[in-house]
Amino acid sequence: MQDGEEDLSLGDVFTEPPRPPTPPPTFATCTRNTFPDLKIRLVGSHPLWAHHLWNAALAFASYIDSNPEIVRNRCVLELGAGGGLPGLVAAQNGAKKVVLTDYPESVLIDNLEFNARQNLSPDEQHHVETQGYIWGHPVDNIMRALPKDASTGFHLIILSDLIFNHSQHDALLKSCDMCLISCSASKHTSITRAPCVLVFYSHHRPHLADRDLEFFRKAQGAGWVCEEIVTRKYPPMFPEDPGEEEVRATVHGWRMTRRDAGDFSHSNLV
Repeated sequence: MQDGEEDLSLGDVFTEPPRPPTPPPTFATCTRNTFPDLKIRLVGSHPLWAHHLWNAALAFASYIDSNPEIVRNRCVLELGAGGGLPGLVAAQNGAKKVVLTDYPESVLIDNLEFNARQNLSPDEQHHVETQGYIWGHPVDNIMRALPKDASTGFHLIILSDLIFNHSQHDALLKSCDMCLISCSASKHTSITRAPCVLVFYSHHRPHLADRDLEFFRKAQGAGWVCEEIVTRKYPPMFPEDPGEEEVRATVHGWRMTRRDAGDFSHSNLV
């Protein structure tokens, strides 16, 4: 070692190749019958797959437009919202409050806020809030977003194409349990008005379909009643992927209610 002070930085020895620039955002359009089309901005690229407008989100938008009573004057929470399409549609159909959440990264939350500003009227925007949230963590901030006259929980929780995250099933169920309003507090009179979690998804990896469905088996074990209510076909998200195309192209929609919802629900999971 030579005497004197030297630059001991290793930057010139262990150099990293420059990272490629982040792709620019893209836009996808949701075409609707009863409302103007929605133009959803998607982040350019993200490891949590927020750069896609999933078929499940399109099916969700169609389902809410066709059944507006499930959101009208009600409080709606979307977990893992991505571009936020289902939650925005809920706001346009008269939801009292919509809270859009995704992983707490500024690129994701800023994008949700952009989509709300670009697609909703000022009055609709007033009913929408965005938050960063990690599934399974405390929900104090989410619950504080509720109106004072509905502070005990959400009437509807939206899970749009999330259950392929098999390691997160328990965390998702925990968040749903903490955030859904009790049936007694909601004073519902029919299954369409009972507090529920709506879970829309596709089997993107058909060989792992049973692991996707494990979410509902876990839900049943935790006291939820699970019922499939929708199936719709779309072009597959990734046409070149392996596995039966018809399976990958099908969106399934399930409703989950607590057992204390009364006699309105029954499980059809085998």
